[in-house]
Amino acid sequence: MFLGEFEYRIDDKGRVPIPPKFKAELKDGVVLMPGAEKCILLYTWAEWKKLAASLTTTSVTRSKLRRLNRAIFATAFRLNIDGQGRIALPVPLRQYAEIEDEVIIAGANTYLELWNKEQWESEKTISQEQAWQIIESLEHNG
Repeated sequence: MFLGEFEYRIDDKGRVPIPPKFKAELKDGVVLMPGAEKCILLYTWAEWKKLAASLTTTSVTRSKLRRLNRAIFATAFRLNIDGQGRIALPVPLRQYAEIEDEVIIAGANTYLELWNKEQWESEKTISQEQAWQIIESLEHNG
């Protein structure tokens, strides 16, 4: 489980450190892909394989599944952490998420999110404002 919020600077080669407490979980490599809210999603290799497997058992039509597979797999990157505990963020993903020099790495349970610092502050405020409403709606449905 990934918890917490971490702020880092990207070096001149586009590399960002991984929070040290997550290195063991990420030793088999990571998969990065664009997130829905202009961030980068980072999955462990094991979690990525679970996601891929779930797409093969989905009940959407074949044409929708092909489109979904293109959107997900064609824009994803598999990377390994270097000896200094960093990953090199691919340029297309950095451009998509508007990450230039500062990046926030946020835990999101089974994956991590990498954010532009200003966009993260805005998203964090909205998420925190809505969190209790969402929790309460889950409690009423359960």
